[in-house]
Amino acid sequence: MRERIVATIRKVPHGHVSSYGAIAKAAGYPGAARQVAWTLHSAAGLPWHRIVGAGGEIKLRGDSAIDQRLRLEAEGVTFRGRRVNMRLHEFKFQPGKKKRQPKKGRKSKRHRSRA
Repeated sequence: MRERIVATIRKVPHGHVSSYGAIAKAAGYPGAARQVAWTLHSAAGLPWHRIVGAGGEIKLRGDSAIDQRLRLEAEGVTFRGRRVNMRLHEFKFQPGKKKRQPKKGRKSKRHRSRA
């Protein structure tokens, strides 16, 4: 799980941000935003400043929040008040291609006989 989250965090490019929840979903673990936060806390060398809360909110407090904002501004990320302008800077992950599986036990409409 941790390796997939780390790989997903590394995909967020310079000048863009993503939310904890979007990272979890893109890594294949929807609803695991807390694990993303824990991974950022425990792993070194990740672009931690590019991960924000839902709606672009910086979730860190104190000097860490100031550091995160300064790092994002240095990358060209703009803010609307205290939040990142997500319309301009949110990184959208490409959905994985899933093969559609036919439903078992049901015929398609084309093959149903008309009575």
